[in-house]
Amino acid sequence: MTVYIDPPTWPGHGRMWSHLISDVSYEELHAFAGSIGCPRRAFERDHYDVPSHRYADAVAAGAVEVGSKEIVRRLTDAGLRRPKGRPA
Repeated sequence: MTVYIDPPTWPGHGRMWSHLISDVSYEELHAFAGSIGCPRRAFERDHYDVPSHRYADAVAAGAVEVGSKEIVRRLTDAGLRRPKGRPA
């Protein structure tokens, strides 16, 4: 199982956020996110939003650190990208 996370550089709700993705399946992503305590409500279309204070937890559990452009590339290449405004 390999999941990926970008640095917490996305502002929102008074904190910074990362994106957690899988380039294999949503099932893999949900399993990993659940194992580190991410609530299902943190899932948005094709990724989990992870607050900056949980970033180290995700990496310690095995998430691979990549840049934001790499997140988009991996989702797109895997056919798992779900941009805003497009049906799931």
